[in-house]
Amino acid sequence: MKDDLIVVAGGGGFIGGHLTAELRHQGYWRIRSVDIKPLDEWYQVLDDADNIVADLKDLDACRSACEGAATVYNLAADMGGMGFIENNKALCMLSVLINTHLLMAAREFEVERFFYASSACVYNADKQRSADVIPLKEEDAYPAMPEDGYGWEKLFSERMCRHFREDFGLYTRVARFHNVYGPFGTWDGGREKAPAAVCRKVIHAIETGQHEIEIWGDGNQTRSFMYIDDCVMGINRILHSDIEEPINLGSSELVTINGLVDIVEDIAGVKLERKYVLDAPKGVNGRNSDNARIQKYLGWEPSIRLRDGMEKTFRWIQHEYRTRPQLTGVKS
Repeated sequence: MKDDLIVVAGGGGFIGGHLTAELRHQGYWRIRSVDIKPLDEWYQVLDDADNIVADLKDLDACRSACEGAATVYNLAADMGGMGFIENNKALCMLSVLINTHLLMAAREFEVERFFYASSACVYNADKQRSADVIPLKEEDAYPAMPEDGYGWEKLFSERMCRHFREDFGLYTRVARFHNVYGPFGTWDGGREKAPAAVCRKVIHAIETGQHEIEIWGDGNQTRSFMYIDDCVMGINRILHSDIEEPINLGSSELVTINGLVDIVEDIAGVKLERKYVLDAPKGVNGRNSDNARIQKYLGWEPSIRLRDGMEKTFRWIQHEYRTRPQLTGVKS
C-alpha cells in the first residue's frame, strides 16, 4: 500500500539513498529514513521524507524507527572497502547490534516485512582462493569460514533473521550483495570500494598529470560488480517474493581488477603506468555470483553491463572531484 510507513535503515548511505529515492519515485510517500551520519553527510536527502539522525545500535532508537512501520529495510552497517574491512574488524562486528535491535523492534511493533542486506563476504574463504573462481552458490556459506569480522557479522545476522521468522513468525527476506557500485556513493577517504577507487585514481592521474595508478595486489583477483539500479530492483523483487532463505544478489559478469582498470582507462581515454602494491589489502583471490537460484525464483538477474555502469559512475565521480577542489590532493 502506497500509504504504508516504510523505514529505510541506513537511508543516508549509498544503497539506502538510492532505495529511498526509488520508493519515492514509485509513489510511496511515508518514508522514514534513518542514519547515524549528520544530515549534511547523507549521500541523498529527500526533503519530503522523515529524515532522522540516530544510532541504530541502540534499542530505543530502533523502537522509535520501527513504531508504526509496515516495512523495514535494514541497509545500515559500519563498513567500507577491503582496506576498511580488514583493518576495522571490531567496528564491523558491532553492526550486529543494529540488526538484532531492529528485529526486536520489528517484532514488537508487528512489522509486516523485514529486509536484511547481507553480503557475499559470508562465503567460505576456501572456495575463493583461486582467481579462476567457480561462482558461489548459496549453500557455499557453510561450513562457515566467512570474511573475518564483517563476514561473521553478516552470517550471524542472517541466522537472526531466520530464527525470528521461524520462532516468531516475522516475515524476513535476506539478500547477499555482491559488490554494489554506482553514483552517489563513497569515492574517497578509505571506505570506497574498488570501482569507485579505480575511477578516482584514474581521474586523479589525469588531473595532476601523474600518469600512473596504484593497484592493490597483482590485479589478477577476480570479482563481479553490480550496478546500483539492478541492486535496488533486486531488493524489492526479493522482499515481495517467496524466497525465505538468503539469496545471491549480484552480477555474474566476472572481471579481474586489471580488467576493471582497463575499462576505466578506456572510458577516460588514457593509458596509465601501473604500480602494484602486493602487501595491500586485496581480499579473496576470486569471487563471483551464481545466479541460478534467483533466475529460478524470479526469472530475473542483474544484467546492466559493467562498462555501462562504470561510465555513469566515472562521470559522476569526475564531477564530484572537480567541484570539490579541497579533495583533489587526495592520495591516489
